[in-house]
Amino acid sequence: MATEMEELVGFLSSPSPPVKKAAVDIVCGLTGSEDGLQSLATFANILLPSLVRLLSETKEVSQPAAEGLVNLSQNSNMASKMVTIGMVKTAMDLLYKPDTSITRLLVMLLVNLTQSDAGIASLLQTGDEKVQGLYVMKLVRSFCRSSNESGDDSFEHVGSILVNISKNEAGRKILLDPKRGLLKQIIRQFDSSSPLRKKGVSGTIRNCCFEAENQLQNLLLVSEFLWPALLLPVAGHKIYAEQDTVKMPPELGTALSIDREPVDDPEIRIQALEAIYLIVLQEAGRRALWSVNGPRILQVGYEDEEDPKVMEAYERIGSLLVHGNGTEESTAEATK
Repeated sequence: MATEMEELVGFLSSPSPPVKKAAVDIVCGLTGSEDGLQSLATFANILLPSLVRLLSETKEVSQPAAEGLVNLSQNSNMASKMVTIGMVKTAMDLLYKPDTSITRLLVMLLVNLTQSDAGIASLLQTGDEKVQGLYVMKLVRSFCRSSNESGDDSFEHVGSILVNISKNEAGRKILLDPKRGLLKQIIRQFDSSSPLRKKGVSGTIRNCCFEAENQLQNLLLVSEFLWPALLLPVAGHKIYAEQDTVKMPPELGTALSIDREPVDDPEIRIQALEAIYLIVLQEAGRRALWSVNGPRILQVGYEDEEDPKVMEAYERIGSLLVHGNGTEESTAEATK
């Protein structure tokens, strides 16, 4: 005899719309608790395909189905099963259907599915050279085109997907490919007023900087956007004197000559400093930092900083600059 849970999961495929709607609402509710998740996990092989099918239905059914899948995908075993049954491709296909009403939920689902190497590989399409990176290009385009100014920023969670895939070497390679031009597009989103976007962009830049040893040239190709994204969050609160800004490119000097919004999130400041550290590990990276008067910016920022962990990140860079040569030493001393 079927258990109540088996019957409930079976009702997700009912030909009766009211029965199906009631079942998906109950399942969605159960996915919101740990006990409910564990009960449903036993029937994953039937449950997941049933919920996936419901994603193509009307909003009153597709929305609770999508919410349920987002909740279920927080469990690594369930997320792994979803990747295995092709959930990444399904989500991407549905995401770009003209009449989709669950965009934000599908993006959140992809955030959870790209927590694993298998999920990342599926999104990068690493098995097929002809289309490799196509999903990423689509997501970056949507991330950059959509805006949180309208109040419904359905693609803001793409920033978290980019952080996930940039933890993977193949992901970083796609993002840093100058022919695709993705990094430049992503960095420009750092100006967004959305904290989620800012954090996504700074985390992605920081991860990409792990390739600085081999791909420094590709990073510096977008230096006009890279340095402001990295240095402005850690520049402190002061308005800089002309004697400092005259040694900077306009994109830095102009911004530091006026009042500006501080970056209050210490995690973003740490990520920016870690990215700078990875760049200045390379001699050409140190030269690039000096060319924009970066050490002076770090010195002023360090003087304003109060968070011990952020100060530690400044000091790591300072120690590298101090052990540089010639004129670097006296300016960098204060940074340390």
